[in-house]
Amino acid sequence: MALQKLQFRPGLNREGTDYSNEGGWYDADKVRFRSGFPEKIGGWRRYATNQFLGLARSLWNWVATNANNYLGIGTNVKYYVELGGFFFDVTPIVHTSTNVAAPVFYTTANSSTITVVDAGYQPSVGDYFIISGANTIANTAITSTILNAEHVVTSLVNSTAYRFTVSTTATNTANGGGSTVTIQYEYPVGLDVAIVGTGWGAGPWSRGTWGSAFSGGVQNQLRLWTNDNYGDYLFIAPRGGAVYYWIPEGTYPDGTVAGNTTRAQSLATQATSATYAGQFVPNATNQVLASSIQRFIICMGANPYDPLDSETDFDPMLVRWSDQENPYEWVPAVTNQSGEFRLSNGSFIMCARSTRQEILVWTDSAIYSMQYLGPPYVWGFQILMDNISIISPNAAITVNNITYWMGVDRFYMYSGRVETLPCSLWQYIYNDINKNQGFQVFAGGNDGYSEVWWFYCSTNSNVVDKYVIYNYLERTWAYGTMGRTAWLDSPLRQYPMAADYNRRILFHEAAVDDIAGDTAVPINAYVQSSDFDIGDGHNFGFVWRILPDINFNGSNVDGPSVTMTVKPRQNSGAPYGTANSPRVLSSNNYAVSGVYNIQEFTGQVYTRLRGRQLAFRIESNNLGTQWQLGSPRIDIRNDGRR
Repeated sequence: MALQKLQFRPGLNREGTDYSNEGGWYDADKVRFRSGFPEKIGGWRRYATNQFLGLARSLWNWVATNANNYLGIGTNVKYYVELGGFFFDVTPIVHTSTNVAAPVFYTTANSSTITVVDAGYQPSVGDYFIISGANTIANTAITSTILNAEHVVTSLVNSTAYRFTVSTTATNTANGGGSTVTIQYEYPVGLDVAIVGTGWGAGPWSRGTWGSAFSGGVQNQLRLWTNDNYGDYLFIAPRGGAVYYWIPEGTYPDGTVAGNTTRAQSLATQATSATYAGQFVPNATNQVLASSIQRFIICMGANPYDPLDSETDFDPMLVRWSDQENPYEWVPAVTNQSGEFRLSNGSFIMCARSTRQEILVWTDSAIYSMQYLGPPYVWGFQILMDNISIISPNAAITVNNITYWMGVDRFYMYSGRVETLPCSLWQYIYNDINKNQGFQVFAGGNDGYSEVWWFYCSTNSNVVDKYVIYNYLERTWAYGTMGRTAWLDSPLRQYPMAADYNRRILFHEAAVDDIAGDTAVPINAYVQSSDFDIGDGHNFGFVWRILPDINFNGSNVDGPSVTMTVKPRQNSGAPYGTANSPRVLSSNNYAVSGVYNIQEFTGQVYTRLRGRQLAFRIESNNLGTQWQLGSPRIDIRNDGRR
């Protein structure tokens, strides 16, 4: 018989059985499809040796007018600004206790645990605080240098006391610290895994009942930061928390000198210093957004404006915005454009994304278009579709003026109208996702390969361990395993960036291997076809040689190679054969499967394989190996019926 070329449809398809997808690909990991052919994805390398605290859920990149290229990093513990590989802690200070009543600190002999008494503020376990102005506690070995530093709360004693530990053991039971102690409390830490509960901030999709609280506070939610730029200003807000901002240089309205080591400042506090009614700046929001063209700061979910009450209850369906080109003014008046509008369809705003001509706003059951109208209405809202969903606040992304997002039970796209995105992996993905951890889902772009990535927690996992890729030019899908917590493809950096569970920033597509640590580790990548007939459907086929077609462009090792496995099967209901349990029986010495090492100049391999159908697999797990599969050919002859 003539050589048979193996040409498979691009993309993975798990919507049917293995055999029903004949002519397609069925399984893969760390593989993408480019120009219709499968190839190993690019590797990654560590961007900086420094690490941050907590798990990063947000990355934001911008270049300031001072030409510095900044990266904002929001974790469940802190917020950082990265510059030149260094992480500057700019976590906001939420309370400062000054001249704390003495004695402040209590030690116990032979213990490194110190008790703090401060009636001015009660932190939570895990919260960070900074002590200054403390004196050495006499006869304890606990010096002022040890005390005057950043610490973390390890336990609570009561409503006015808590404990922390130091690296030195106290020699005596004593107390002290002086009467000029100042304690600055940083923004409360949040969860790194979502919890199912009640309130707008809890549950798989943050669903709660009208008027319910934030599940005991923002520290009891999965910590998700939102961030956006207003010129040099970086506006940030933890979901359910207040709005803060950071500037790289200059001074804030209250005279605070800006810089890399200056903490993000409260917008409400600085608005007051700028002679505006700062008490009416929203005290909580689900997302802060900057309209860069129209120059507004917008809060998705906020407490409504009431001239008689600055502490109104949080409304999760309310959109509020500042005056145009003035982020400090939030009091509506005929002389400005600040205002608010309450959406009607849904129970809370999930998220919003700016596009070229509008802002898309998702609630838990609808999507709205928000467009600038100018005075007196300022912003207009139009519902685009109801009875839809989005699985998390970070599940949407806009690329090439088209917005894609992952819903609770399907994928969507918006290009002027909302459409369901056909997915050849729909059943596989949604049967393998932990929806209780839906808020951990996040989307990321990979513009160089025309891809959108979604990362999610698989069924039995509380951490992100899987991904699914959609190639929007070729309309193909792929999936695999990978642990990441955030992703950003920025035109201001050379490569797409991601954060991992080891608290590092990684450059993707920047290597061939996994170089997240000190040494390179090979990436295990494979793709396997669905079964295809090699006989006439009745007779067996005998495969006696294979002509592989693989290139190793991009490899950086001598003699790169892959493993090619060819697995015959007797029929669709039979498993593949093994050496100990052959499934294709014959009196001749046929192989139960063929495993071959394919190198750059391998022209052909000889086989002894027999079956009615065959599956084809390419795999690599070697350092320095990059590959793309072409169109292999196999030589087949008929070989009987039994």
